[in-house]
Amino acid sequence: MSLIPAFWDSSALIPLCTRQTQTERATKYFDSHGVAVWWSTHVEIISVLARLLRMGEIDEDEFRVGKQLALTIATNWVSITPSAKIAAGACSLLELYPLRAADALQLAAALEWSEDKPKGRVFLCFDQRLREAATFSGFTVE
Repeated sequence: MSLIPAFWDSSALIPLCTRQTQTERATKYFDSHGVAVWWSTHVEIISVLARLLRMGEIDEDEFRVGKQLALTIATNWVSITPSAKIAAGACSLLELYPLRAADALQLAAALEWSEDKPKGRVFLCFDQRLREAATFSGFTVE
């Protein structure tokens, strides 16, 4: 079976690395979609895992397993590297949508990945504001 290409926001990858309410849904996506990500996605995943550990929502073993799962997923993903075009695109997106800087960079990277032709391209995300901005930008959001 060939995987459907998709751009993944880190919010859709976190549930693959540690048990979350969206884990079952994320696993289904992972079984059917390829993984393209923004360059800093691995850092974002580790940031969330570290925050969950500090807050006592996961223990040291879950943190260690989550980090390993993130590394395993990263071995097969396509990473969109930073560029002046992506930075400029993110700035434009910040003027259009109520996004945080990191989310604007994610969406700008997704647009770069889609060669600025998002129609029919899949964007996977569990963050509501980013989902809406990706939809308005032309992506199919799952």
